[in-house]
Amino acid sequence: MDILSVDSLQVNFGNVQALKGISFKVPKGQVVSLIGANGAGKTTTLKAISGNVKSLGTVVFNGNSISGKESFELVGQGLIHCPEGRGVFPNLTVMENLQLGVVGRKHAKLNFEKNLQIGFNYFPRLKERIGQLAGTLSGGEQQMLAIARALVGEPELLLLDEPSLGLAPQVVKLIFEIIVQINKENHVTVLLVEQNAKQALKISDYAYVLETGKISLEGKASDLLNNDDVKKIYLGEH
Repeated sequence: MDILSVDSLQVNFGNVQALKGISFKVPKGQVVSLIGANGAGKTTTLKAISGNVKSLGTVVFNGNSISGKESFELVGQGLIHCPEGRGVFPNLTVMENLQLGVVGRKHAKLNFEKNLQIGFNYFPRLKERIGQLAGTLSGGEQQMLAIARALVGEPELLLLDEPSLGLAPQVVKLIFEIIVQINKENHVTVLLVEQNAKQALKISDYAYVLETGKISLEGKASDLLNNDDVKKIYLGEH
């Protein structure tokens, strides 16, 4: 069963067509990646799905059309977007940022303490910094906070945009390991946008390659890892 189905999705910024009618599916329980070069339309795709940019086409989530819905409505339905650049509130504490994760999520509010512990189990460093302002955290810690904040909202579908951006290799490794755990242990479906194509394909079930607003290739992630064109263009292998 598909938790998300996108059909003929188009996004225009003035005269520029950023997405040219793309269609793809995300099966429930899987990790699906969108990979591609800068400017291919990956971030725009997530923003269109989560109601952060206006789009044409059809987006179906859990069997219901969500085209044209506002982002706060979608959070209430369990579709949670963890944006590029982390989007933490620098002048609020770690705890205050985490509390914002349940805004609009009635059921998650009731389970806040339990979900908070799940977040701390994944990211014990956040527990140590609970009273610290988010703006004083390192880049890696801010990324951990952004993911933990999404988790306390009990997402059914987590849209993750560039979680490895600007992070040290050892932190990147940790973040990707935790994405796998979140998917397997918490049964959260993940749609991952990632510049680090190799890491993304290693943890994904299926993947789509975006090129200038179009899907140029798709397949099992393990197959794309071994695809000569993907190796050459996106994985830096010859």
